[in-house]
Amino acid sequence: MNKALYSFLDHHQIAYQSFSHPPVFTCEEADQMLPDMPGRKTKNLFLCDHKKNRHFLVSVAAQQAVDLKWLGPELGVKGLRFASSERLLHHLKLTPGSVTLLAAFNDAERRVSVVIDRHLWEAPAVQCHPLVNTETLVLPRAELVRFFELTGHHPRIIDFA
Repeated sequence: MNKALYSFLDHHQIAYQSFSHPPVFTCEEADQMLPDMPGRKTKNLFLCDHKKNRHFLVSVAAQQAVDLKWLGPELGVKGLRFASSERLLHHLKLTPGSVTLLAAFNDAERRVSVVIDRHLWEAPAVQCHPLVNTETLVLPRAELVRFFELTGHHPRIIDFA
């Protein structure tokens, strides 16, 4: 549990539903182990360019494939790749398996660009880990919009389909 994140959400009256569950590290594990919850399931990636100067938090619907060779030019970067676990810890203060849209909370310097699939962005509600993979929060879309406004992140919405 991340007390600072929950305090932030509660202080700003961002509505959410909370579900506890065993740790999950992949979308496949989540499908097998998690209870049925409202909201669209997500797949979240932490990426960087080949020079490791730019970092991206990418979120798509769980079943959506992500072609990094296509996405790199869309984002205006060369050599888009998965960032290391060390970079994930440094930039978002997370460990693998816990990547989530709510990680923008840990990016106070706004050095990570948030990229969201249009199909996911238009969902009525979205499932997000609260910085740990043993819980899932369901946030209505309007609350997710407020969250990004309050953290100073302006997600780039891309049609991945």
